[in-house]
Amino acid sequence: MMINKKQANNTDTNDILQPLLKMGWDSHFQTHLDNICKDNVFPARVVGVRKNSFLISQGNSECLATAAGKLNHQKEKFPVTGDWVLVNDKVISAVLPRKNTLSRGAAGTHGKQGSKPSKEQIIAANLDTVFIVCGLDQDFNMRRLERYLTLVYNCGLTPSIILTKADLHQNPEHYVYDVETVAFEVPVHCISAKDSIGLASLEPYFSQGRTIAMIGSSGSGKSTLVNRLSGKTMQTTNLISESVGKGKHTTTSRSLIMMPQGGLVIDNPGIREIGFWDDTGGLSVAFPEIEKLASTCRFHDCSHTREPGCQVLHGVTTGAIRKDRLDSFQKMKRELAYLSDRQTKSADRVEKERWKAVSLKIKAINNRRTNHA
Repeated sequence: MMINKKQANNTDTNDILQPLLKMGWDSHFQTHLDNICKDNVFPARVVGVRKNSFLISQGNSECLATAAGKLNHQKEKFPVTGDWVLVNDKVISAVLPRKNTLSRGAAGTHGKQGSKPSKEQIIAANLDTVFIVCGLDQDFNMRRLERYLTLVYNCGLTPSIILTKADLHQNPEHYVYDVETVAFEVPVHCISAKDSIGLASLEPYFSQGRTIAMIGSSGSGKSTLVNRLSGKTMQTTNLISESVGKGKHTTTSRSLIMMPQGGLVIDNPGIREIGFWDDTGGLSVAFPEIEKLASTCRFHDCSHTREPGCQVLHGVTTGAIRKDRLDSFQKMKRELAYLSDRQTKSADRVEKERWKAVSLKIKAINNRRTNHA
């Protein structure tokens, strides 16, 4: 049964509202519903996205709905998994303002010089926590974890790191220590879905109405974890290739799943390209030790490459900063700076400035060779 605006404001409709509360409905969305003049619309949450339709739920029933034509021209307001939407006769007329979004640059451009994602890809909306899932097999990669953390922080979201497949090691605790050295103040859980090691530590995340999104590589164990926590097969799983240590895209769509513990989880398809879309300070949060020393450098615009008085480089020398951490930081900083330039300048101007800098470097090299001849 769907409730409309008048019913939502009626204090005698707690029984009707309760299923919505289990789906994550709260005062944020209620306030926006109250400000809408139409009384013939009903709130529901998007729990799945199909090719030409959306699976929506009010907690006690699900149905398929289509998007109103006007939403096709408002891509930033087009429904995604986790959205709260307004529905009339199985047609989504609007998306209620989001609390937050987990997004990235559209796939296909990461790692290509001079390229920028042509659009933002919103992975999910209205989240409480993002599980960064990494398997303790060939999937384990510290630099990739740093990129995930920067991505999550750029979205203003709260990460937790889940290290799966702990049963593959006799002493997996050293992986936790290694991750904690790059994921400052981020909860790190070492678990095994195979034999239930560490699963109890995840229970507090799944309180009623809380929504968790899981991101990670294909084969990292996201779907297996969902199945284990739910106590039944909710998501299809597949074997890992022994030759390359990679999984197949078994999960091909994003589904919002109600867990028996009371919370909700979005199992996302494996991410192969962790492309950024925007820079909102996530790099500073992901690399606090570098940012702290950078504030004491002699030059405020220090690039931490060769400048005198650079405290970051001094930190590398003394061991306060690991060289591989600085290299990772520099790489993402260049990438984010380029994205920022592309958002404020024309593509032609950015390319012209980039090649001008390259030509100046070549000229400087040639001058040094001439002087030494």
